[in-house]
Formats: sequence, C-alpha cells, structure tokens
Amino acid sequence: MRAVDIIQKKKEGKIHTKEEINFLIKGLMDGTIEDYQMAAWLMAVCFNDLNEDETAYLTEAFINSGDILDFSDISNIVADKHSTGGVGDKVTIVLIPLMAALNIPCAKLSGRGLGYTGGTVDKLESIPNFKCALKEDAFKEQIKKIGVAISAQTPNLTPADGRVYALRDVTATVDNKALICASVVSKKIASGANIIVLDVKYGSGAFIKTKEEACELADLMVKTGAKLNRKISAVISSMEQPLGTHIGNSLEIIEAIEFLKGNKNDDLYEITVEIAAKTLILAKLAKDFDEAKKMIDDAINSGAALEKLKEIIKCQDGNPDCINDYGLFNIGKNKYELKANRDGYISKLDALSIAKACKLLGAGRDKKSDTIDFGAGCVLNKKIADKISKDETILTLYWNNVSIERLNEAKEYVNSALEYTNTEPLLEDLIYSKF
Repeated sequence: MRAVDIIQKKKEGKIHTKEEINFLIKGLMDGTIEDYQMAAWLMAVCFNDLNEDETAYLTEAFINSGDILDFSDISNIVADKHSTGGVGDKVTIVLIPLMAALNIPCAKLSGRGLGYTGGTVDKLESIPNFKCALKEDAFKEQIKKIGVAISAQTPNLTPADGRVYALRDVTATVDNKALICASVVSKKIASGANIIVLDVKYGSGAFIKTKEEACELADLMVKTGAKLNRKISAVISSMEQPLGTHIGNSLEIIEAIEFLKGNKNDDLYEITVEIAAKTLILAKLAKDFDEAKKMIDDAINSGAALEKLKEIIKCQDGNPDCINDYGLFNIGKNKYELKANRDGYISKLDALSIAKACKLLGAGRDKKSDTIDFGAGCVLNKKIADKISKDETILTLYWNNVSIERLNEAKEYVNSALEYTNTEPLLEDLIYSKF
C-alpha cells in the first residue's frame, strides 16, 4: 500500500477501505507519510468527499492515535457537550455544573479561542487563579470527587487530529463536513464520554452560515457516533445575534454566575435547557422533556447548580469568592455606551460585527501566542425585537488598553451591527431543528 495510490483513489472519487484510512493516519504519525502527501489527500477529500463509512473510519483512526480516557470505574454514564462556536456562547459554563448537580458525571475537555473571542478555557481562566491544565489523573480524580471537571485538552488525546488540523488550517481544507465531523467526534469519544450532545450553530456569528449546512453536519455527526457505539444528539441553533447579553471572557463568566443564581435571559436559558434535557433523556434520568425541564429548574432554583460551580472553582484552585464579588474579576476600566439614534425597534444585531469589535478591544486572539485581555468585551442592553427610545443605551463596550485607531474601528463595527425598524420585527426561533 502506498500513499500516492490512496491519494489517486480519492482524486478519482473512489471509496476508501478502513485499512487505507488507517494506513494514512498511522503513516502520518510515524513519519512514513509526509505532510505534503496528507495535504494532497485532504484536498482530494474536499473535492470528492468521504461517505459515512469513510468518515467513521477516519474518526476511529483519530481516536486510536492516542489515549482514550475510561471512566467506567466511576459511572456508566459520562456526559459531554460540544458547540461549533458562536458569539457570547457560555453554555458550557452553565451547563456542566448544572448536569453535575443532577448527578450526571461530566468530563469536559475544552479549548482556547483562536478568533474573535476567547474559548471556554480562556473564559474559565478569567476566574482569579483558576487552573485549567489538569493532568489526566487529576482530571479523573476530580470527577470521582465532585462528579465534574473542566480542563484544557491534553495533547495525548487524538494527536493525529491535531496533526491533520494543523495542515487543514493552512491548506484551505477546514470547511469539509466529513473532516469537521471526524475532528469533533473523535475528541468527544476519546475524552471518555458516552453521552454527547452537540450544539451546531449557523448564521453570521458562526462558522457554518446556513441552516441546511448545519443540519447536514449534525446528521453526519449523529450517524458517525452511532457507527462507533456512542449516543450523540444534536441541536441546530441560530447565531445571527450574540447568545445572551455578555460577550468577552470575564463578562461571560459573570453572566453565567447570574444565570445559575436564577437571573436567566431567554435565549441562553432556551438552549441550555434543550441540551440539558436531551442529556437527561439519553441518560434515562428523565422520561420526557417536561420532566427534564422540571429537574433543571429545580437544580437552578435550589442553588444546587451554583454550588456545583463553586465546587469546581475550589477544586481547580480558583477563588470561589468571585461568585458574590464581581470586583475580583478583570473588567475593562474604560467603557463606551452606544446610544440609539432614533425611536423604534432593533431589527438586526449582527453577531459577527459585535465579535470583531470585541476582538479589536482585546477579547480574542489572532494566533495562539497572543495574550487575551479578560476585561475586554461588550454588554448588550437591547437585542433583536426590543423596543428602543432615542438616546437609550443599546450596548456598552469595555476595554483596558487599546489604541485610538482600534477603538474607533470597534465603534464602527458596533454601529454597523445595528439596524432599526418602526414596527416590531418577527424574532427568528433560536432552535431550528433537533437530531
């Protein structure tokens, strides 16, 4: 078997065997297949795609390239969730302690953000002294102790995916659905989860722009999980406007804490309940959505979910006093309030433009070595379909140290994000479909 023959086969649109996929991945890892050969194969895949079986073979090869965490000595149920990413998406911060409070062990491995705003790890590290770099033994021990841990992903999990993704990033082969599926699902399975719920986002502030593409990707990931004996469910949700009201690392943690205190805004609550309910039903702890929703509301209203977040913070060396003292967070010392220039309703609040503004203020990074300003971001006072009066504050930008040029550009972005109408617009459903 030769790499060049496998490349040729996919270039001709033919179907790979499991052995051929395994040969490629093994060769990439042991150095017998060159990066440029793998890059050529990835481009052939982008032109001729992988079918469902080939996608499952690639996913399994990624899983088997490194460590596979096993929590069977703790529980026969271990849950995880994954979002394809969006602006203001702090669902993990509220969902994981909520699930743990409902006696579902959660092993959550998250990443840093490379783009407009921080990832889950960046957000958690805005909590004073919080440590995300847990070794595998400590990660597992914490799950035994309190039922939950959230850690940065270890390089020993799916290392082949890491190698392949680095090539995809520089060869314009990121956006193929089969490659996305294999990357996401392999990491979730290797991290030990056997119940996985995916939040596949579409729209302005998401990687995937259309509902149809999001549905295709979700369907493929659910089918791939089934082929590898994992329960995967998916929710398709809109990211035309930011999720919740706070965008930026410290600000999103504060909103998550407020949520667990019972101060819930509608869209964050809707998507969190949907994912949590799916998890409870898959775990056979609730018979239907209504029963699951009651359990979720009880865990929030009783303070159990907030207490679980406090436990996570304590176990990972963070300062739990931040739950009640937001002054412990880095919040931008400078602010700019954007005022409405007329009466009416908000008809558009473009998520991507808001994200670009936050990045300019320091909330995101261009490359992994960039430093994030935890205090930079935006708080929305109004969202789509909200009524406004002239000179009323629509949003507030926060920052610490940026040049006047970047600040002015950020202001331009938030101004361009907004459109107004005289009559109340219809608000698109947050959740488009479920798998």
